[in-house]
Amino acid sequence: MAATPAPPQAPPKPTWDPRRPAPPFPWLRPTIRIRLTLLYGGMFLIAGILLLSIIYLLAAEALNVGSELPFKIVEGKVTSDICNLPSQASPSEFNHAMNQCVNDQRKAALDNLLSRSLLALLGLAVIAFAFGYAMAGRVLSPLGRITRTARAVAGSDLSRRIELDGPDDELKELADTFDDMLERLQRAFTAQQRFVGNASHELRTPLAINRTLLEVHLSDPGAPMELQQLGKTLLATNERSERLVEGLLLLARSDNQIVERGPVDLAEVASQAIDQVHGEAEDKGVRIRGEQKPAVVQGNGVLLERIALNLVQNAVRYNVAEDGWVEVTTEVQHGQALLVVSNTGPIVPAYEIDNLFEPFRRLRTERTGSDKGVGLGLSIVRSVARAHGGHIYAQPREGGGLVMRVTLPI
Repeated sequence: MAATPAPPQAPPKPTWDPRRPAPPFPWLRPTIRIRLTLLYGGMFLIAGILLLSIIYLLAAEALNVGSELPFKIVEGKVTSDICNLPSQASPSEFNHAMNQCVNDQRKAALDNLLSRSLLALLGLAVIAFAFGYAMAGRVLSPLGRITRTARAVAGSDLSRRIELDGPDDELKELADTFDDMLERLQRAFTAQQRFVGNASHELRTPLAINRTLLEVHLSDPGAPMELQQLGKTLLATNERSERLVEGLLLLARSDNQIVERGPVDLAEVASQAIDQVHGEAEDKGVRIRGEQKPAVVQGNGVLLERIALNLVQNAVRYNVAEDGWVEVTTEVQHGQALLVVSNTGPIVPAYEIDNLFEPFRRLRTERTGSDKGVGLGLSIVRSVARAHGGHIYAQPREGGGLVMRVTLPI
């Protein structure tokens, strides 16, 4: 018997979130513009220091600091307002004093040249850094347009294009390549939307017809018992197919950014989900508890209700046989709306948490071997949360069960 092929591996998760908020101090980011500015200014500063050193050495050599004067005093009287010359001294003493005075003046002139040159170099360095920053911004402005377009595309606005003008350089080539990629993405996205719309009709209609025919045959009191049992089995299979189709269509629609948003209170959404699952929870003997505090977010109410409903349904269905409970809470925490669903249940290994969010993956069960669902609940929850700019985190609970945390921006 051939071995069952392993399920396909999920694609790697993106490490960059285009909806991530900007850092509080953008000047501290090591951007390319800052690095180019430091490069330009640093090169100018190093070149200025080398030039100043060469000028200083050449000036010192020209002034011959420390050398003797090219003349000597033989006789007569020498006076000076700058140098402290002896009034009565021999010619050799006068010559020594004159040499000392002239060398001091040379050294003072070099020191003055050095200090003024350093001040001039500092001023020019500031100008060079400012000029480098401005030039770097001008050179990198096409990259800014590409970044803004990429962020707009991340918000599901695939109609945006860069349309960069200017010389046919590397940046224009990059922008044109990005525009071509957006064109292909828009065509693929339009085809996907058309397929979802067609599938919504073509798949639902035959399943609805099958359900109607089965219900009509089951309503016949004269039908044999075997036929009624077969009809119930087929009706359950048809119902499961309908749930699978609805889940796939919802997953396809929720994989995109939500454009139409409105204020939605997670407390109200969670309460509605609890009301819908209340009957099933009573049949299984599971208690639902928890406090729902107001937590208003901007989003799609139908999709957000699907998040709460799927989580509460899973928490009820995958629970213990006796004394089980489900806790549903909502609140605002650290500037984000938080929905937490905890439950008792089987022990879940930490290494299997990520597999729960993959389509058609269940915990230690076959892909189609469970009657509790179609294996799309948590996949839909993650997709809807991402479309709203949020995240979902799962954590094994001590003693069994899971703790599901959904965070959404306010």
